[in-house]
Amino acid sequence: MDHSLFYIGGSWVPPLAANPFAVENPATEETVTHISLGSAADVDRAVAAARAAFPGWAATPLSERRATVERFLQIYKNGYEEMARAISTEMGAPITMAREQQADTGIGHTQGFLDALGALDWEWHLPNGDTLMRDPIGVVGLITPWNWPVNQIALKVIPALLTGCPCVLKPSEIAPLSAMIFARMLDAAGLLAGVFNLVNGTGPEVGAALSRHPDIAMMSFTGSTRAGAAVSRDAADTVKRVTLELGGKNPNIVFADCNLAERVAGAVAECMNNSGQSCDAPTRLIVERSVYDQVVDLVRAAAEATEVGDPGQEGPHIGPLVSGLQWDRVQALIQAGIEDTGRLISGGLGKPEGFDTGHYARPTVFADLTPDMRLWHQEVFGPVLTITPFEDEAEAIRLANDTTYGLAAYVQTGDSARARRVARQLRAGMVHVNGAPHNYGSPFGGYGQSGNGREGGLLGLEDFTEVKAVHGL
Repeated sequence: MDHSLFYIGGSWVPPLAANPFAVENPATEETVTHISLGSAADVDRAVAAARAAFPGWAATPLSERRATVERFLQIYKNGYEEMARAISTEMGAPITMAREQQADTGIGHTQGFLDALGALDWEWHLPNGDTLMRDPIGVVGLITPWNWPVNQIALKVIPALLTGCPCVLKPSEIAPLSAMIFARMLDAAGLLAGVFNLVNGTGPEVGAALSRHPDIAMMSFTGSTRAGAAVSRDAADTVKRVTLELGGKNPNIVFADCNLAERVAGAVAECMNNSGQSCDAPTRLIVERSVYDQVVDLVRAAAEATEVGDPGQEGPHIGPLVSGLQWDRVQALIQAGIEDTGRLISGGLGKPEGFDTGHYARPTVFADLTPDMRLWHQEVFGPVLTITPFEDEAEAIRLANDTTYGLAAYVQTGDSARARRVARQLRAGMVHVNGAPHNYGSPFGGYGQSGNGREGGLLGLEDFTEVKAVHGL
């Protein structure tokens, strides 16, 4: 592929002005290709193409829109290995993880939306006799991050297409390769020209131009809370809908009655997965006092057993952080943990032994963390776990909810009644009990500064629609 091109109006086109940007392999620190950074004028072209396509795509029978997405899904499956390797190259996910988790999201979420589509009511009646009708919201702008690139692209692009909304995607400029393959696959599926468009670029330039654009009816953004607030501000003047999936500082409550060896090992693995670069990672381990010392020992052993390795090699290891900038941010927060007198029990500053090249970080654990420390509140987005004791269930819930975020929470207990009781009181959009994973088709999203709206399945489809009441039919 010529990575310098954008996909606009059904064709690969050059940017209006040359502005090359190097895409780095974070494991080798070598440039793998160059993309173009777009401008507001490029956004105008893409939005115009999407706006021109809107009447025809909205009027296309649902069965045909569905058939187009089903063709795409088969093309995606045929190109699965290419997608996995692109993700591994651009953001450092080990190839086994890229294949089993990262690339799999493209299939899982697409199928989840297809499965939910039949449950989406386009017209229904109220008991008072009025009729409600559902319409596509219009042209949508989509901004996706680098940490789970295809996951977020699928969660935004597929529901837009199925509900009749043309879209303009701005993927992360740090990890654009998978997005461009995704675009090529949509093109091969025979999508109507202008229904999907891709413009690479930065958030302050292309992202802001999308958010401010008067012809965009909705913005769907995934990324940092700071950037999400900027999208909301930019969108305010045109009063468009904004859905946000943002950060998290997610608690993991460990009660003494769970299978400690199994659940603690799972907790560490979940935190370190993707090198800790997941918004829903369980980074705050909150442990019942009676087993606290035992859990600290188990966590130390699990963290020390976490292997760091070359993402090009098969295996269960973790890879590098996505960039030098991200590595610096993680190091600064590890330093904050040390300065705040958190008890460092594993890892620490610097790179793992033998990794002079690449943005590799050491799996790091702090024990005895308290709510007055910076690591309690700040999202690290790296392989860093903290441990805090609690005395009783009420304190566990209070500590878990002591965050401005509210994306995910985790509960480990052998008591099903307690699990239900605690889950009900946790202020989070998703609660995982005893290692249960997030399933395709279930809503993903959070409370508070973790954002608004939900992605995935039926609720993810509904976010891309408007509802009108018709009286007198």
